[in-house]
Amino acid sequence: MSKPKTTTEPKDDYLVRPDPADPRLSVRVTGVDQTGAMVETGVVVERPLTIFLNKQEIVTAMTIGDYPEYLAVGFLLNQNMLQPDDTIIAVDYDDDLEVVVVRTKRATNYEKKLKKKVQTSGCAQGTVFGDLMEVIENAKLPKAELRTSWLYTLAHKINTTPSLYLEAGAIHGCVLAERDRPLVYMEDVGRHNAVDKIAGWMFKHRVKPGNKIFYTTGRLTSEMVIKTVRMGIPILVSRSGFTAWGVELAKKAGLTLIGRARGKRFVALAGEDRIVYDQDLAFVAEESAKHRRKAAVHEE
Repeated sequence: MSKPKTTTEPKDDYLVRPDPADPRLSVRVTGVDQTGAMVETGVVVERPLTIFLNKQEIVTAMTIGDYPEYLAVGFLLNQNMLQPDDTIIAVDYDDDLEVVVVRTKRATNYEKKLKKKVQTSGCAQGTVFGDLMEVIENAKLPKAELRTSWLYTLAHKINTTPSLYLEAGAIHGCVLAERDRPLVYMEDVGRHNAVDKIAGWMFKHRVKPGNKIFYTTGRLTSEMVIKTVRMGIPILVSRSGFTAWGVELAKKAGLTLIGRARGKRFVALAGEDRIVYDQDLAFVAEESAKHRRKAAVHEE
């Protein structure tokens, strides 16, 4: 199996994002609708990716298959099996075997982490290794300002970006942004995969997280909060809603947490004192139905 093509040249301000027209990331299939009429629709592709840390097999993830190196490194970082100061000497990907091996200069303590794990609400590989409360209690996130003008501009750019979701649906999107500029856009069948790809990209390029915003289409669970805190990003925004524990952990960590961000609306349940209301809502457009992404349905 050949490695899916990826887009790395800047488009619409993005440094990196998937190519929604890549036929290896989605395919067209035919079926019938509620009237019995023949219809054609796009569906996203799933393929297995097995991640090794040195000689230890860690996990097999179901993924769309793009950016396997970023996904592997980001997964290991967010699972607390790699530390930011670990030296990675190679990340080897075999697209025929669908295996990626992350090789470090010295042995890691992954055996200990494999024995001690906490199951979270994330789908598929929703497991955070080690003491997750230690991640929250030791968090030193900067008190970054968030202007509502950035939030509305950013959401509009993301929602109108050509994407696999708009092409085929059934997929989550995550974006790393600086102020109102989206930098990296990743999509995958699991929101954790999309998060981990961004974490891997940040690690490789030594991106400083203190002035960044993390945007996701997924719900704001404890896992999403923990991963964002581990990445050192002070602001987490979602189109979707919250869980109570996600809100509690965000408050403990000093994370600004914003959900249900659609059109003119949003709800901040942590870090609301760091929001600057500089945008006149009269000049904010409601979201166009054709540009609505995952979780666009009102959640009351």
